[in-house]
Amino acid sequence: MIRLEQVAAKALEKVGFDRYLLACAVSKRAIELAAGAQPKIDMNVKKMKNTDIALLEIAEGKITVTMES
Repeated sequence: MIRLEQVAAKALEKVGFDRYLLACAVSKRAIELAAGAQPKIDMNVKKMKNTDIALLEIAEGKITVTMES
C-alpha cells in the first residue's frame, strides 16, 4: 500500500518545496490523464485517482516540473 503522505513529501522535494508549483503541475497532469494520456508509472492504476497518479509520477521523477517565467 502506498503512503500518500510520503509520496507527497517526495514530490514536494522534487519541486523545491514550492507547494503552488506542485499543485499546478499535479492539476495539469491530472487533466492530461483524464483526457486519455498514458500513465508513466509501472503499477495498476485502475483504482487510483488521476491526481494520485500525477503525484506519483512527479515523486518518482517520471515527470519533471520547471518554473517558466
